[in-house]
Amino acid sequence: MQLFDLTGRIALVTGSTRGIGLALAQGLAREGAQVVLNGRDRDRIEAVAQGLRNGGAQVSCASFDVTDAASVDLAVDRIEQDVGPIAILVNNAGIQHRSPLHEFTDTKWHELMRTNLDSVFYVSRAVARKMIPRKAGKIINIASVNAELGRAGIAPYAATKGAIKQLTRGMACDWARFNLQVNAIGPGYFNTEMTQALVRDPEFTAWLEKRTPAGRWGNVEELVGAAVFLASDASSFVNGQILYVDGGMTASV
Repeated sequence: MQLFDLTGRIALVTGSTRGIGLALAQGLAREGAQVVLNGRDRDRIEAVAQGLRNGGAQVSCASFDVTDAASVDLAVDRIEQDVGPIAILVNNAGIQHRSPLHEFTDTKWHELMRTNLDSVFYVSRAVARKMIPRKAGKIINIASVNAELGRAGIAPYAATKGAIKQLTRGMACDWARFNLQVNAIGPGYFNTEMTQALVRDPEFTAWLEKRTPAGRWGNVEELVGAAVFLASDASSFVNGQILYVDGGMTASV
């Protein structure tokens, strides 16, 4: 199990006060990592951090806007100075807007692109600049089955996740020679705050259960194993890959 031990490693998880991000932060902490929580609501971050500390986790907080490149650079410098060298980055921050494509507004389009795509570039660039001289680092991007599969009403979201898939591969091509491993997790349909409208829709849930070979929604804790693997020494020669955790959805027609 030493291969999966994260003791002493600092892990920055963006968008980590709820849903998938919080589950991954908790999971990395359980394996020994010191987790840096991120979000824009400082009070919420502190409350979540205290809850994790009560469970024995080592947690720090970093409130900054992942869509603002200057703020990202300053925050990463501050984390490295005050907490220590970032060994693991999980780019989880993301949003969703559902609408027929012909009714999608410019404002919503740009908001999706900034939050789901630009942020991954900004944070990864800032962190990689620290990792490269150390010749070590793990970057995990959160993609989606929608990087491979389309669905009506979410074309812009799918576009951001398709871009994340290719950005992950490009990052690996640029940074693998510096001993950085850059990979992505592609969640299927998980029961989170972001998907509550779909979870509460009996027709959608019936479709999902029929479409997914596992026959159910995923639980966020089921993403932790993939994250620990990609954050640990067990994945030292894994680079540019997208690991789909989707109950078999992308394997099925």
